[in-house]
Amino acid sequence: MVNSKIQAAEENLIHVYNRFPIALDHGEGMYLYDTEGKEYLDFAAGFAVTGLGYDCRELNDALKAQIDRLYHTSNLYYHESCGEAARELNRVSRMDRVFFTNSGGEANEGALKAARRYAYTRKTGRYEFIAMENSFHGRTFGALSVTGHTPYREPFEPLVPGVKFAKFNDLDSVRALVNDRTCAIILEPLQGEGGINLATQDFMEGIRRICDENDILMICDEVQCGMGRTGSMFAWQGYGVKPDIMTMAKAIGNGIPVGAFAMTEKVAKYSLQPGDHGATYGGNPLACTAVKKVLEIFERDRIVDHVNQVAPYLSAKLDELVKELDCVTERKGKGLMQGIVVTKPLAEVNRRAIEEGLLIIQAQGNVLRFVPPLIVEEKHIDEMTEKMKRALR
Repeated sequence: MVNSKIQAAEENLIHVYNRFPIALDHGEGMYLYDTEGKEYLDFAAGFAVTGLGYDCRELNDALKAQIDRLYHTSNLYYHESCGEAARELNRVSRMDRVFFTNSGGEANEGALKAARRYAYTRKTGRYEFIAMENSFHGRTFGALSVTGHTPYREPFEPLVPGVKFAKFNDLDSVRALVNDRTCAIILEPLQGEGGINLATQDFMEGIRRICDENDILMICDEVQCGMGRTGSMFAWQGYGVKPDIMTMAKAIGNGIPVGAFAMTEKVAKYSLQPGDHGATYGGNPLACTAVKKVLEIFERDRIVDHVNQVAPYLSAKLDELVKELDCVTERKGKGLMQGIVVTKPLAEVNRRAIEEGLLIIQAQGNVLRFVPPLIVEEKHIDEMTEKMKRALR
């Protein structure tokens, strides 16, 4: 008998997601539970969103209290939680100015507009972007235009003009595309959807150098790899290579829809002006309360330190899969954003993992992606490993 919740969704929603046949009901810590009561160990975290896991009582209570006070006004007025969230987000990101959005795609859209506005204000005549092959920046027209996956782009062309794609971790391919019309280079320090591809130190430093030498802005998309996932609060900090603009979303709200793009004071001086950009719900009191409380918990509970303590154990257990199973050929990634390359059909592996009570997601290049909540412990990694072994045999 078909679950009534699944049937209702199938009959009423536009079919744009390849959903798994599970109707989830509630969550607790590292685990999700469906409407039939089955337990699932979650190593997907809602696409790297729920860094603090499920049913974080402290966050829940803060959100409930804010709902009783105020959860929407408009951006014509100040409210306390927005200012506090902005201050704390700038502090941990080491940026100077921030704009709140509703998603990661919207954050990247805003970053692209900010870069073009910077060039317009300074009358440089620059408007082109250099993006990376295998990148993913979202599904709005601007974000899609700098996404380096032809299957995502092709059905919606023509997209925003003036975008060129370089090879990731290949500085020569970037240099070959730079000209006097280039206004910004956008990249993910660790590509997620593109196959868990980690930027090298030389590549990050080289991009920064190219930008400095040519009056080009460097944009880092930290929507997935940010908020402690790679062992630094934001991935660029692990390289010591600061971008001019950075984007974030996902884990900054632990599931409450919120994103942001931030920039240095130098860029802000010449960039977006009143009327250039806006978001009706961006920076609303509820979302900003989530950001403020999540950052408070991250700092108090030393979440980034915990990532650095447990990530080597995850690496070791994934290496164990590579060593023991012929169908697993490689481990990739950093921190708690890792993947394994698998020769078996990923859809079949996902189906068997679900049967084992394990939730994972895939990425390009036949890669299984492991992005668990950042509260994961070694015991959870052991449980995941045993379930994966059964799903891959």
